[in-house]
Amino acid sequence: MIEEEAVSLPDAATRPMTMIEAINDALHLMMARDPDVVIMGEDVGYFGGVFRATAGLQGKFGKNRVFDTPINECGIIGAAVGMAAYGLRPVPEIQFADYIYPGYDQLVSEAARLRYRSGGEFTAPITVRSPFGGGIFGGQTHSQSPEALFTHVAGLKTVIPSTPHDAKGLLIAAIEDNDPVIFFEPKRIYNGPFDGYYDRPARSWKGHAGGQVPEGYYSIPLGKARTVREGSALTVLSYGTMIHVAEAVCAEKGVDADIIDLRTLVPIDAEAVEKSVEKTGKCLVIHEATRTSGFGAELVALVQERCFYHLEAPVERVTGFDTPYPHSLEWAYFPGPVRIGEAIDRLMKD
Repeated sequence: MIEEEAVSLPDAATRPMTMIEAINDALHLMMARDPDVVIMGEDVGYFGGVFRATAGLQGKFGKNRVFDTPINECGIIGAAVGMAAYGLRPVPEIQFADYIYPGYDQLVSEAARLRYRSGGEFTAPITVRSPFGGGIFGGQTHSQSPEALFTHVAGLKTVIPSTPHDAKGLLIAAIEDNDPVIFFEPKRIYNGPFDGYYDRPARSWKGHAGGQVPEGYYSIPLGKARTVREGSALTVLSYGTMIHVAEAVCAEKGVDADIIDLRTLVPIDAEAVEKSVEKTGKCLVIHEATRTSGFGAELVALVQERCFYHLEAPVERVTGFDTPYPHSLEWAYFPGPVRIGEAIDRLMKD
C-alpha cells in the first residue's frame, strides 16, 4: 500500500453524502492512492453499477482497472483470488448478495484459507462488496441477508455499515486489510435512513438524505463497535438498517436504551457488548435475517457466556421469519415497531 498520513477527522472538511455517494467516494480515493486496487463485476464499468456505486470510476481510471465481467459469480471471485495472490487488491462487486452463492466455494475454500495454507507466503486482500437485505421490493432473489453464512468461516471478515460516514471509513479499512473481507451494504438505506415504519426518510434527518462525511482519507478499524446512543435501561445489539429501526422505536417508546452498532460482525467487538450489557442488565438483539442460525444466536451466546451474572432478564431476539423471503409481505417480514416494541415491553417488565 502507498503510505500516507490519515486526515485528522476533527480537522477534516465534511460534506453531506448518501451511503452510495460515500462508497463511491471511498473507491475513488483508494484507486487514486493505490494502483493495485482494481474493481470488477457485472455492470460496474461503463454503466457504473446497478445502484451507481461505481459511477465515474472507469472513465477516471480506465478499463484495465475497472472492468465488467460475465454473469459468473464463481468466476468473479475465483479471478479475484488469483489477482490477490499475484499482489493486486481486487474489489469485486456481486450485484446482489442473493447471487453470491456460486462464488461461495471460492471464498471458503480458496480466499479464506490462502494465508494459512501457504504458510503466510500468500494473502488474499479481497474486498467483496454486495448490496444485501430488503427494502426495495426486490422479491425473493434480490433481498436476502446471508451474513451468518460468512461469519461462520474462519479467515473471512464480515462488515456491515449503517451510516455513510461508517461506510466510507470501513470500506477503506477493508480494502487496506490483507485478508478477505465481505462488505455487505444495506440497500434499504443506500439513499438515506428510514424511520422504521415505512419506506420514507427518517424525520430526524434534515435536507440531504445522508450524513456528514469527512473529505479525504480516513479509516475505521475493523472490529470496533459504535455506541449510537447511550442509555442505562436496556442494551440493543444490531447492525445495518436495523440500527435506524431500533433508534426510531426506542425514541418513540421513550426507552433509555444503549444502542450498539456492531459494524463488524467478524471480528466482533466483544468488549463493547460486554461493557454495555453489564451496565444495563438487559439485552435485545435485532437483525433482518431469518431467526434460526442467524447471527443473533451468536450474539445471544456471547452475552450468556460473558454477562450471565449481570442479566436481569432473558435475552430477547427480534428477527426475520424462518420463511422464504415474502415479496408481498416484505414490511411484515422486517423487524418493525410492533415486534420490537413487544420485545422491549417484555424486557422492561421483568
